[in-house]
Amino acid sequence: MKFWWPQCEAVIANLEAYRLTGEQRYFDRFKLVADWAWGHLRDPDFPEWFGYLHRDGTVAQHAKGNLFKGPFHIPRMLVKCDVLSRGTDWKD
Repeated sequence: MKFWWPQCEAVIANLEAYRLTGEQRYFDRFKLVADWAWGHLRDPDFPEWFGYLHRDGTVAQHAKGNLFKGPFHIPRMLVKCDVLSRGTDWKD
């Protein structure tokens, strides 16, 4: 299974590693994980992420909120990435 929250944490961790070290490999990994997450977890019809995917990236559970998936990890990721990106010399 691929869960939404480790993907969010991986996005944050790689962007933080890039900010701290300036090593391109962390920015490349940040882009790789972020692009995968937005491409597979995001519901193209409604503005929310699916929480549970199979390893091949297909949706395993269509519910976007339940007792275990609340509104924490995605907004946290967005805010942290915004904060981390301020003042960074972005190379794309």
